[in-house]
Amino acid sequence: MLHIVDDEEIIRDSLTWLAQSRAIPSLAYAGAAAFLAAMEQAGPDNFDVDGECILLDVRMPDQSGVALFDTLKSRGITRRRPVIFLTGHGDVPMAVDMLKNGAFDFFEKPFNDNQLMDRVLEALQASREAGEQDAVRTRLEALSSREREVLDLILAGKMNKIIADELGISMRTVEVHRAHIFDKMNVKTAVELARLLK
Repeated sequence: MLHIVDDEEIIRDSLTWLAQSRAIPSLAYAGAAAFLAAMEQAGPDNFDVDGECILLDVRMPDQSGVALFDTLKSRGITRRRPVIFLTGHGDVPMAVDMLKNGAFDFFEKPFNDNQLMDRVLEALQASREAGEQDAVRTRLEALSSREREVLDLILAGKMNKIIADELGISMRTVEVHRAHIFDKMNVKTAVELARLLK
């Protein structure tokens, strides 16, 4: 999902059309307040599985794009929803500062339509990858401390008997832990597990 935040209706309409031309679903907001209200209503953990990106105008009357970006960053939203700034000529130094502060990119108006949409697609991919990393982290946090120990030894390529000897537990207990680990991590083999945690 592409979120377009710009106070100019003509820009919102143009960007919505551009997104449609690339089969990118989008929502448009007339300013920071409307966007924040929509985010509040959706809830902090409600992310699109296909990724999300925010196209954000720097200069808006109700709240600047920079102020909105700072708010989103302080809430940890920009990691899963990369921000691409749209700027006027005089805003370029500010946009460069935003890049240093974690923005995904910035485009100066008037922008090249194809280059902007290509970058949006890259931001959506980055968002998907961040979502997958968060899901893996959540699964890891669900493991007990003993399961984490067994996991580390599985990843080191050790067989059940060796793991049992190293941890001073029975082989049957290792097998139970291994089954729980695979279940919680949603994998079927040690190879899948290694690939997931590479």
